[in-house]
Amino acid sequence: MRDQLLKKSNRGAERKAMPVNVDGQDTWRIFRIMAEFVEGFEVMSSVGPAVTVFGSARMRPSDQYYQAAEEVGRLLAKEKFAVITGGGPGIMEAANKGAFESGGTSVGCNITLPQEQEANKYQTISLDFHYFYARKVMFTKYASAFICFPGGYGTLDEFFEVTTLIQTLKVEAFPIVLYGSSYWSGLVAWIKQQLQPAYIDPEDTDIFKIVDTPKECVKLVKHGVKKHWWHPLELDLRKVATNGDALKRKPVHSGAGGAGDTGEGTRYGTRPKRPAKKHAAPERKPQQ
Repeated sequence: MRDQLLKKSNRGAERKAMPVNVDGQDTWRIFRIMAEFVEGFEVMSSVGPAVTVFGSARMRPSDQYYQAAEEVGRLLAKEKFAVITGGGPGIMEAANKGAFESGGTSVGCNITLPQEQEANKYQTISLDFHYFYARKVMFTKYASAFICFPGGYGTLDEFFEVTTLIQTLKVEAFPIVLYGSSYWSGLVAWIKQQLQPAYIDPEDTDIFKIVDTPKECVKLVKHGVKKHWWHPLELDLRKVATNGDALKRKPVHSGAGGAGDTGEGTRYGTRPKRPAKKHAAPERKPQQ
């Protein structure tokens, strides 16, 4: 017992003795993050109406989803939408290619990865990011709609992040279109069986729609941009989830982005309420 206490004490002393940010790398990292946001905002602000396309980097040109994404990019360009992707191969390349070859604006938000993602050659605007979260801001802030093709963890992460922003009313209820019912229907069934009604509201599965053809996909995007199809059922929340209007609530503090809008494109809200009661006292003191 005594030996165990001595070991715990030694581990605690080692942790306290460890130097914290001696060389200032964390502090200087702020400027690298800031540079990615500044460059992204400056470049993307002139893109105009745009649609972000997510999907797997592993799709080959012979794959049906690659060919569908290429056609979607082509149709979006004809409708005067810029196409934003992660700039890599697979679905990203296909959507960029369709927009590029149709004379549209084709944006690639490339990311540096340990396994080295190679940027596709169908980009009229290219940005390079080191940080995933800075890149994600460009995906969401400058898009009027989102199309998710089949993909892996990255695609699912992007889909759920955008869905969460809409569900929590941090952004407008932009249309989210899932391409490929054979791929997405299993996930949607799991969401309805496992998440409703305990973890999400019944209407939260209406944030997105599933399609199986490029024409249907772009048609949904066009209609969804003009009039968003989702809103929360609660009347108080519906007032907040305005359809393209600025948030009319008083923001936490006003900024250059205008009342209700933050610099990264999400909305201000009210400050979280603090509990009036004192914190519960622990039953016993923690061991030192």
